[in-house]
Amino acid sequence: MTGTYLGMPAFPRAAAEATRDTRLRANLTRATGTIRAKRAQAVAELHDWAELRAAGAAIKDRTLRHLDHYLEQLETAVTRAGGVVHWAADAAEANRIVAELVRATGETEVVKVKSMATQEIGLNEALAAEGITAYETDLAELIVQLGEDRPSHILVPAIHKNRAEIRDIFRETMGEWGRPAPEGLTDEPAELAEAARLHLREKFLTAKVAVSGGNFMVAETGTLVVVESEGNGRMCLTLPETLISVVGIEKVVPTWRDLEVFLQTLPRSSTAERMNPYTSMWTGTTDGDGPGAFHLVLLDNGRTDTLADTVGRQALRCIRCSACLNVCPVYERAGGHAYGSPYPGPIGAILTPQLRGTGTELDASLPYASSLCGACYEVCPVAIDIPEVLVHLRERVAEQGGAGHRLEKAAMRAAGWILDRPAVLAAAERTASRTRRLHPRRLPGPGAGAWSESRDLPRMPAEPFREWWRANRTDDSRTDDNGTDTRTDEERS
Repeated sequence: MTGTYLGMPAFPRAAAEATRDTRLRANLTRATGTIRAKRAQAVAELHDWAELRAAGAAIKDRTLRHLDHYLEQLETAVTRAGGVVHWAADAAEANRIVAELVRATGETEVVKVKSMATQEIGLNEALAAEGITAYETDLAELIVQLGEDRPSHILVPAIHKNRAEIRDIFRETMGEWGRPAPEGLTDEPAELAEAARLHLREKFLTAKVAVSGGNFMVAETGTLVVVESEGNGRMCLTLPETLISVVGIEKVVPTWRDLEVFLQTLPRSSTAERMNPYTSMWTGTTDGDGPGAFHLVLLDNGRTDTLADTVGRQALRCIRCSACLNVCPVYERAGGHAYGSPYPGPIGAILTPQLRGTGTELDASLPYASSLCGACYEVCPVAIDIPEVLVHLRERVAEQGGAGHRLEKAAMRAAGWILDRPAVLAAAERTASRTRRLHPRRLPGPGAGAWSESRDLPRMPAEPFREWWRANRTDDSRTDDNGTDTRTDEERS
């Protein structure tokens, strides 16, 4: 995976800044709350949701165990159907392949279907460096692109923007990319959608090359699947002469029967719909129908390394529904940009450190971007135990060391020494209670000070519990200063 977003700080600092943005928090709270409620209603309609969830997890796990077999089967099927398969070990290789394919057509512009994989590898920037302009056609991605912004949500990339902000972006920058926004554009949703539709229609009708991702790839037939809600994907997948799809290797499913499970769980868990408005499927090329050339770029970019981790590999089950983001209290307050990755929220906190490693301060901080409340696991349609992976990755980060972790280990050793000695613990409790008026409201020192920046230390009670217990104990409960029961066997009976 490509390096961190340029200049992005570690999650704690980025989140601290984001939580002070009241408009951002209002936008996120309103949007995630709405999506969360609609999803719950859509899922409740299915009496066998738990069985579908378990089936999805089992299919993904079985596929990942035999991933080499299914990828080779997929390559054979795509090639037989007239497509060309390319293998990309990392982002640089994938970007080079796509740029060369576009240059071979003689074109300098491409239209794009919303794709997390191309965001992951920084494809737009790589194409721009080669003199090729990529036009996003998903409405939210268009908003982000015109605003020179970054996506902040897997499903709704512009979730951090409200209608007034979107109107201003369209008015100010749409003309620089093509057809300008209509005069007198307001922030009414219908008007904003119509402005985008008119702007994009020109791109659809003139583009010769399209770039897409893929939600699923069916190994037995070489069929690719893209699900979406706006119709822009259908236009990109059918009108251009050349189609290039960049897809992560984990997106393969063995059979159409397996695909059927995910076509039930994905729309309900993402857009709260019974089925996606547009489900596009294509197998290679067909004379006179759709693009005449099809290229599939299979992307590794850290996925093989992730697969080798028996705990962390479950992150590769992800079908990018974004349900975990919409229930996460951390995401709702900090937003997606604080994660410094195309994959925000709980799934990003476990996927990004595995794809990119934990060598940077930002990536090492992501496993800690969670309260471990478990809401993400409860809504995941493929039962990824995100809290389990977060704890696993925290162990990995702690093993790397660093000043903060050395202090933590020293504190744990000191605490262990005291807790092993009841008399010392009792003396420490008495001293702490008797000096409580001198205690600071915040912890001093590195690390500890950061913990109490947004928390007040609890007030120390006037007396330790042990002393209170001795003063208020009943006749049948006696302990000494070390907490040892001093009653005889006869008294206990």
